[in-house]
Amino acid sequence: MAVPEVVVHAEALHPLPATGQSVEKEPGALPAATAHADRVWSARRVPAGVVALLLLIVAAAFLYDIAAVRAHRPAMRWRRELAAQLATRPLDDTWVLVGAGVAAVIGLWLIVLAVTPGLRDLLPMRRPHPDVRAALGRDAAALVLRDRAMEIAGVRAARVRVRRRKADVRAVSHFREPEDVRADLDATLTDAIGGLVLTRPVALSLRVARPGRKG
Repeated sequence: MAVPEVVVHAEALHPLPATGQSVEKEPGALPAATAHADRVWSARRVPAGVVALLLLIVAAAFLYDIAAVRAHRPAMRWRRELAAQLATRPLDDTWVLVGAGVAAVIGLWLIVLAVTPGLRDLLPMRRPHPDVRAALGRDAAALVLRDRAMEIAGVRAARVRVRRRKADVRAVSHFREPEDVRADLDATLTDAIGGLVLTRPVALSLRVARPGRKG
């Protein structure tokens, strides 16, 4: 069975005990917190880097032009043209509306990035300790469930797709009755989902069919 991929995020971990000492489970270990609180948030490095670079370029251009004007040199042509356009164009002008729309879309996009965690491929796991957060990749969870499904007698093939709230399992049975295979799969996969110790266990959607038939 393949080893599932786990992402661990630690904050202010307590020092480990000396060699030979046992680690006792704290009675206050977190059971099942809300899935939203345990989500691993994306660093958003690419959007943040793009925004920072654009702001740096615009700020540097304006700062250079303002310094040039203070040094009794004429303002740059692009700034004079921009000021003239902003002063003369009406608010219902097509280019003004297009620019405002683009700015609004970019602003909404940045707000969405700021308030959403991202990393939708990671499923948060229950915390064994308040200072430790762990997450399991959806592909790794699907691989674990597929391996457990293939252990069932009568399962010829299995396809598993794990989403944020549901695990879709499609199995093909051959020498056993589909109803019997389905019952074994339901019990085994339900136990396997519980063994993933997810903060919000995914619901199981199971279909079993004969070879050449759709489930």
